[in-house]
Amino acid sequence: MKIERLKKIIAYSHLHKEETEAKVKHFYSCAGMNSEQEVRNIVQIIKSSFLKKGYFVLEIPFADEEIGALSYKGDALSYIVLNTSLPEVNRNFALCHEIYHVFYQESGLRSKVEFSRDCHDEDEEEFAANLFAGTLLMPETGFRFMYNKFKGESDGSEWDICLRLMSYYQVPYMAALVRCCELGLPASGTVSEKLLHADRDAVRSGLARRWLDVSILDATKRDDYAHLEEMVAQIGREYVRDSYINERTLRKVLQNIRSLYSDIKGE
Repeated sequence: MKIERLKKIIAYSHLHKEETEAKVKHFYSCAGMNSEQEVRNIVQIIKSSFLKKGYFVLEIPFADEEIGALSYKGDALSYIVLNTSLPEVNRNFALCHEIYHVFYQESGLRSKVEFSRDCHDEDEEEFAANLFAGTLLMPETGFRFMYNKFKGESDGSEWDICLRLMSYYQVPYMAALVRCCELGLPASGTVSEKLLHADRDAVRSGLARRWLDVSILDATKRDDYAHLEEMVAQIGREYVRDSYINERTLRKVLQNIRSLYSDIKGE
């Protein structure tokens, strides 16, 4: 990441800190959780919250590895589809990013299908979604505590601290670094070139040397599609039986999700 982009992100974060924290507290309330808790299995906790909004959360390996997730808003069923071709930490961040778009984006979805790119875009809604995701996954009080704990175990090395925070919170390396900067935690107040430009190989090697879990950088390749189609078909047959929909509508729904799946997989 270039330093100019990091400065823009930090400036936006400082300007919108309070409203973002209010949204995170509201989401915790909607999910039936205490806002002081740290979410350990974000996918499990959040799926039920999306269902209340009419969204199924699915995990499918995409052909395009630059996309973190996509949102599909249908007339009857809607989906959040997470890209399991990406590392697990990216999936976690993408899911929290999508929470913002579904629950809090003021303009609503701009189209039926929206893609979440695995980067920090310049669009204000993307800045907002990334800030929300970071705040949800890395709550300030706990994050400050863990930063200081790891600082004591790392001889003050910001590289070491970021790797440990990444591993602990199960987030992308850059998300952990950005959160450190948002909270003004680096002692020098500046970020070195090494921290800004660490590539995937350097991060993997750094985790391994510290005996931290490198599997968080691997793609899970989980594919929920077969279960989804089975569930939709079962519910559809019940609706046909009770005359809520007809057979033609059910066939159209199944055709639409098969088409979407094919597009995602690049087939």
